[in-house]
Amino acid sequence: MAQPFTDESHPAEPYPGTRPDHCFVHVDETGWPVRPDLTMESGWRVEPDNIDLDQWLIGRGEPPLAARMPVLGYGSNANPSKVTWLRQELGLEGPAVVLRARCEGISAVWCDGTRARDGQRPATLAAAPGVVEEHSVWFATAEQLRVLDRCEGRGLRYRLVRLHTGRVVLYNGGVVDSVLAYTAGSKKRMPILVNGRMVACSDLSQRHALRLGGRPAPTDGLDVTEVHGDPCADDWPELLFVYGTLQPGASAWHLMEPHVVESEAIHLPGTLLDTGLGYPALRPGAGLGVPGFVLRLRSPEDALPLLDEYEGGDYRRVRVVLPDGRIAWTYLWTAAVEGLAELPDGWDVHQIR
Repeated sequence: MAQPFTDESHPAEPYPGTRPDHCFVHVDETGWPVRPDLTMESGWRVEPDNIDLDQWLIGRGEPPLAARMPVLGYGSNANPSKVTWLRQELGLEGPAVVLRARCEGISAVWCDGTRARDGQRPATLAAAPGVVEEHSVWFATAEQLRVLDRCEGRGLRYRLVRLHTGRVVLYNGGVVDSVLAYTAGSKKRMPILVNGRMVACSDLSQRHALRLGGRPAPTDGLDVTEVHGDPCADDWPELLFVYGTLQPGASAWHLMEPHVVESEAIHLPGTLLDTGLGYPALRPGAGLGVPGFVLRLRSPEDALPLLDEYEGGDYRRVRVVLPDGRIAWTYLWTAAVEGLAELPDGWDVHQIR
């Protein structure tokens, strides 16, 4: 069982510092390992106490994963000591949730310029067909994202974008499509070209990177959409898994239909219980036992608040991983389950009215 660790085990210098080889949540100069766990409501557990990550956060008065936005961390932001620096220097508050990810088709490469505050050469992001690297995804609150904006010099040194190049896969198999990322926003933050080639951070240490001579690349090769204003946690993902009265043809479909672009029949790991109240209850788990539909929403930020009100206090909206790796919203039953019978295979949603 992995144990908590302190910043001393992962120094920030030289840039980009060292990273744990696992996911973690960080506060008070201490990190707690986080592992995927489909039996948990959040899909993740905090070690060594085996606590659901959302409950760990909520127990500290902090927003759960559903209220956080995924931001790619490919430089020093994956370093625990850097998180503490963000607290001390820029006022970062609350736990930082940093989940490891396999990144395909993109690479952290050295910038053309250096940092004004310490003269070190920072990283930037570039397209890299065929390349696979390990990086991290911050699940940041709105307030934490504003701190990252200040740290990265949003609009000056870097710009905040939704990334469409490559593939970012979390350790639980979830694919984070259109992940937020900070990419070059000035010539000094463009990749440096040495003999016509970009230089991956994994290939050269900071000490050797400082000796590089070259010129800024004309492009980073990335397909991105720049983010204007403040993004919202409800913006992502666009998918919603429904399994009860909100399914096509069921009693509450009229609430969903105006917001749906397309629908697809699918199964989700978990267990479905009969509440006896005219609607089913979904609990997380293994297997492929829950039939339903994945719906693509026209505007999640408009539809989801309406659905939150409809579902009421017995359900909580979470992000789940579909069998094909896509991530979707769904509503888990959080009220008592004692005495609730499991719905049999082949149950018919049209019987629930």
